[in-house]
Amino acid sequence: MSVNTLAPIAARKPPPAPERGWTGTRIAGHVLMALWIVSGAVLLLYLANNVMSPFVQRYWSQYLEGAVVTIELVALSMVLGALLSLPIALARSSRNPILSGLAYGYVYLFRGTPLLAQLFLIYYGLGSFRGFFSDIGLWWFFRDAWYCAIFSFTLNTAAYQAEILRGAVQNIDKGQWEAASSLGLGKGVTFFRIILPQALIVALRPYGNELVLMIKGSAIVSIITIFDLMGHTRRSFSRSYDFQAYIWAAVLYLMMVEGLRRIWDRLEARLTRHLKRSA
Repeated sequence: MSVNTLAPIAARKPPPAPERGWTGTRIAGHVLMALWIVSGAVLLLYLANNVMSPFVQRYWSQYLEGAVVTIELVALSMVLGALLSLPIALARSSRNPILSGLAYGYVYLFRGTPLLAQLFLIYYGLGSFRGFFSDIGLWWFFRDAWYCAIFSFTLNTAAYQAEILRGAVQNIDKGQWEAASSLGLGKGVTFFRIILPQALIVALRPYGNELVLMIKGSAIVSIITIFDLMGHTRRSFSRSYDFQAYIWAAVLYLMMVEGLRRIWDRLEARLTRHLKRSA
């Protein structure tokens, strides 16, 4: 074999991998990881020494009740927000300027203002119109802090979920629309049977991030007298003045978030296993 024949073969060889040195970024990363491990070990040691303390024996059942309320609040809000986000996402993608403008204004308002302000406007602000809501028979809803929290959380997460869903739909190849049209399928059938299932798979990771943010943001409902996890934490601290009240709250929030993250990762891996096999 001639030299000219071997030249293209040698040219196709992959370049040598770069040597991995101890750069400043890697050193800083290892130092931060060591600090987190030491901090976690110290926290676990403290909790192990105080796990049977009088504070835990007295308030642990209330903490569990608060955690259940937090999960119920977030779960209901996410489900209702998902149902509301679909028409909003469709309106955002509509060619009708009125529908698109209204949907854009809704998303812009609820994504651009704090969730705490939205909760106060619904719980305290709408209370100023008690006579009007009494006349139409809705005062029973807006006078209850639980319903107001569900309502405000649903409106907030629907705006975020609508943008997540709209982006996922736009990420689907337009060729699938054309292929479905060539088969004589209507736009409604194409969207709900072909496009939407794929878009939901694309949106799995952003949906998981939104769920985690909702769990952490749900702590604000304790301000309007709902005894969720943070509500019971504030009450136990006001009665005991023991700072470990907030330590246990942080641990429970961390357990919920980490448990959700692992469940969501398994769900995502199961729903996308066909993509990995085809790759």
